[in-house]
Amino acid sequence: MSSPQFVVGLTGGIGSGKSEVGRAFAALGVEIADADLAAHAVSANGTPGHAAVATAFGPEAIGPDGELDRGWLRRCVFADGEARSRLERILHPLVYAYLNRVIASWHGAYGVLIVPLLLERGGLAERVSRVLVVDCAEDEQVRRVVARSGLPPEEVRSIMATQLPRAQRLKRADDVIDNNGPAADIAPQVMRLDEFYRECARQGNNIGARA
Repeated sequence: MSSPQFVVGLTGGIGSGKSEVGRAFAALGVEIADADLAAHAVSANGTPGHAAVATAFGPEAIGPDGELDRGWLRRCVFADGEARSRLERILHPLVYAYLNRVIASWHGAYGVLIVPLLLERGGLAERVSRVLVVDCAEDEQVRRVVARSGLPPEEVRSIMATQLPRAQRLKRADDVIDNNGPAADIAPQVMRLDEFYRECARQGNNIGARA
């Protein structure tokens, strides 16, 4: 069977719960393509992406284990717009190609493409039939990221400042998962959306398709 034409673009702010929602879809047998995993794959030690980043950013970009020092790179690009653009010019074409290969291998009725900056960058927006936003309060985003990664709250908020404001993200959503509550609230919402997306695929994208 050829890859499905109905692709759901899953996005949301940092700490909103995109990974948890992705796992809930995967538990239902839905195929997933994850931009963050793709970025790691195309920039792992020994890849052309790794070599290109090392050349562009110098030895400080490489950690003791030979892999990219992603913490250093994150601080570098969030403090310098030109550096961010330089990194994106290197990695985005590689990430897009990787994700397109993953999507081409899908066999299910539909699949989910997880892209944190789907709405901000737009390069993969044309690939999706609907935009699914995982939403939670901004203070909760900060709390979760601090608990998960140990980043100071001010650094988390600086990352959030590079993303669309919550209200704008919700305005551009076709579907929303409310993740303000406990993790157990995710699965029922995902199950309802799974039924809807499968119906969209059965109808040949005639229902639910984006304008």
